[in-house]
Amino acid sequence: MAQSSPTKVDLLPWLSFHHDLQLMILHPRGVLDAAQVEKAVAMLELAEEHADKPFNRFTDLSHIDAVDLSFEFVFRVSLHRRLSYADHPPVKSAFYVTNEETAHVAKTHALLTDHSPLYVRVFTEPDPAANWLGVSVGQLALDA
Repeated sequence: MAQSSPTKVDLLPWLSFHHDLQLMILHPRGVLDAAQVEKAVAMLELAEEHADKPFNRFTDLSHIDAVDLSFEFVFRVSLHRRLSYADHPPVKSAFYVTNEETAHVAKTHALLTDHSPLYVRVFTEPDPAANWLGVSVGQLALDA
């Protein structure tokens, strides 16, 4: 029997799940490194495993101070996500980026998950991301 999606209590401080919107929101801070990405992926996969319905994702990378990820790591994680989500219904995953480093990571992920049920798009403004996800910009805030 499917369980409900995780509550905010279960989540990382920079991650929230909005049941009414079927939307997971990630707002990582500081240095984007392998440990932070692995925590986010683990929480995402746990939520996917227990969700009653598929849910979209919004990742706001505007508060990342630096990126400490190798191309090989991003490649491996993106391919893992593509394969682990292969038998699931389609979902949208929007990345909001404000600099070249985070844009490179998000665009690499989008490229490697192309032609899978993960529809990944990279945005340089929050309004088009919200529009694509079918929510308001205000609802993309961490604790909206």
